[in-house]
Order: sequence, then structure tokens, then C-alpha cells
Amino acid sequence: MSNWQQSYDDKLLTATDAAATIKSGDHIWLPVGAGEPDVFLKALIDRKESLKDVVTHQILPAKPGYFDKESSAHIRHDSLFVSGASREAVHQGWADFTPSHFHEIPRLIREYWPVDVVSTVVSPMDEHGYFSLGLGVDYTWEALHKAKTVIVEVNQDAPRCYGNCQVHISQITHIVECPNPVPELACAPLTDLDITIGGYVAELIDDGSTLQIGFGGVPNAVCEALKNKKDLGIHTEMVTEGILGLAECGAVNNSKKTWNRGKLIGTFAWGSKSLYEFMHENPMIEMHPVDYTNNPYNIGRHDNMVAINATIEVDLFGQCCSESMGPKQWSGTGGQVDFFRGANISKGGKGFVTMPSTAKSGTISRIVPMLKQGAVVTTSKNDVDHVVTEYGVAKLRGKCIRERALALISIAHPDFRDELREYAEKMHII
Repeated sequence: MSNWQQSYDDKLLTATDAAATIKSGDHIWLPVGAGEPDVFLKALIDRKESLKDVVTHQILPAKPGYFDKESSAHIRHDSLFVSGASREAVHQGWADFTPSHFHEIPRLIREYWPVDVVSTVVSPMDEHGYFSLGLGVDYTWEALHKAKTVIVEVNQDAPRCYGNCQVHISQITHIVECPNPVPELACAPLTDLDITIGGYVAELIDDGSTLQIGFGGVPNAVCEALKNKKDLGIHTEMVTEGILGLAECGAVNNSKKTWNRGKLIGTFAWGSKSLYEFMHENPMIEMHPVDYTNNPYNIGRHDNMVAINATIEVDLFGQCCSESMGPKQWSGTGGQVDFFRGANISKGGKGFVTMPSTAKSGTISRIVPMLKQGAVVTTSKNDVDHVVTEYGVAKLRGKCIRERALALISIAHPDFRDELREYAEKMHII
């Protein structure tokens, strides 16, 4: 340990000194959410006026405010997934949006995108000189191996995780220590609508299934409804509070997984301090790069794989727009298509697209004859399996267009069913 400690001490800088190493024109890569290096970014913004043409690349910022309109003239943000932290910036044109499937980002980094600097939160160093990227392995793992400069921010509260997420001190250029707690992500209270939709999904999940579950009201409701199930497994991108609950009650033990049996697999985590403590040195949990977790063929290696994701609107052909309001980008593709395609490959696999039947206080149907002009098709009609609203489940995969339209109309809000049927008749699909 003493040899590694000396190396640690030699590489230790203040956040201000680490930020001073950034040069104009640098491309900086940052991990998802809770893995975001807090004190380094604050120090970087403090010296923004001395820089130009710096670009930060990130799929999901934890905190709005490390980039703003004023800073964009010096440090421009490139969002790989539009969120509340970056939406206004992208809409107003002072940040960029780069679309991709989540699992393809490491390859794009490896073969195409520039990486000058990568900065990420890591766990404290162990006796062998290794740090863990457990909060955000994602594409950061690939960026780290291409970067000219690696700046890690050591946080005492960051979990040390198993899996392909270890970085040795010999790979690190600079070390910053962070006194702040790891960012937490609060769960909103479940609504009756969440509970209803989540209940429909849970009814169709068998004991022994392997799950990908996202974050939000419906995924959390699904997790609550699954607590009486047995021998569930997890192969997901985001390790969430709902997954913690399933593991703590014993519903998840990963014993029936047909790949990585006994292991809970993820690529990033964001939740409460309790979640991070649960992950710390837990032999059940492995964190891996996203081209491992989200590769559809890896996902499909699990029998009875279940993918659960949300959408904004679905047309009568089954096309799902999950990331835009018409032409206005609202989120991103993320891992939705990765997991739906993987579930379709899986023996006994199931995919669930969930959404409320209406928007804007019941005035707009989310099941529509055709997607809005300019809307992005996230999950194609060839990839969609089940669509779920508070009015039930429409099984689309393997069905003809007429059968799909009738099934979707049956789970639309009753106020819109006649109108949808009229449109379908005019379109000659029923």
C-alpha cells in the first residue's frame, strides 16, 4: 500500500489546480448522473473565461448549472441524452444534442469521437492501488482508456464495486478529493395511475425472470408489485432504489439467470445513500461498461428477459415516440431500443412500453392515428412488444396492423376510442 500511497500523494491536486490543466479546444468526457465530478466542474467553470472551444460530453448531468448560456461561449455542452438539466440549453441552441443508442457510445468513442480528458467520481483507493467507477462505468470506461488526461475525484461515499469497473492509480493523471456527499435521486410518491399500470406489467412477469427496470413512477410501481415474486434477476443499465427494495425483500436473488447467474448487473447507479451503501463491496453486484450491459445480444442471452420502459405516444401501427414532442427533443433514445431488441432475442422474453393514456389533464390521447409531425420514432413497430396504459395491455408483437390498431384502441382512454376507430377506418387499417 505504501508504494501506491506515495503515487497517490504525488498525483493529488486541488480542484483549482486540476481545472488549470484544461486547455482550450479540449474535449472532456463525464459520466452519468451521480458519477459527475462535482468540485472539479465547479473549478472548471470558475476559470471559463480563460478558455475557448472546450466541449463537455455527457449523457445525463446530475446537476443543472455546471453549464449555462454565459459559459457556452467558452465551454459548450454536448448532451447525449436530453434531460431537465440540459433541455432548455438544447432547445435554445447553446448546447448540442448527439443521438445514439446507449450501447454504441463506447464504440463511437473508440473509433470516432475525440477524448482529451475524462473526469469521474471514484471510490477511495484500495490496498492494491485500484479505484472503482461503480457509480458510472457506462462509456466512461472506454473514454478513460483513450483519454490523454484522467482526472478522478475521490469521494469517501462512493461505493467500491466488483465487475469490470476498476481503474489503477497508474492509469490516473490527477487526483482531486471531494468532501461533498454523492448526489442522491429522490423517488416521487407513487400515483394511482402508476400503481395501476405497474400492476398490469407485474402480472405478466413470471418468477425467475430477469429484469431491466428504469427510473420513474411506473418502474417504481412495478418494483413494488413484484415483491411477492421469487427468484428474479437483474440485468439493467441503471441500478435504482426500486431494485434495492426487490433485493432487500428477497424477490431478487439472481439464482435463475441463464447468464451471469447469481449476479446483479448494471452500468450506472443513482439513488439514495442507502443504495450506495448496499452496493459497496456487495459480492452480488457487478458494474460493467455499457457496451456489455446494453449489447442486445448479451441481453438476449438471458431466458425470460423482461424490459420495461416508458414512451410519450404510440401510433396505431405500434411506432413509439419516446424522446420528442413533435420535432422538439425532450430526452433521448438511451437504452430503450437496446433492451427491447435484447428482450425480443431472449427465449421467453417480453418488452413493455408504458404510458398514461392521456396528457394535458386528459385533453390529449397518447395513442394517436399517426405520430406528430417531426416526432422521433424511438422503438419501431418491428421492435415493440406490449403497450400498457391504465386501461390494460395491448400485445402487438406478431400481430398484423389491423389487430394492432384494435388492441391499441381498446387500451386508449374511452373518450378517444371512437375518434381513433374513425381514423383507423379512414386509413383502411381496420
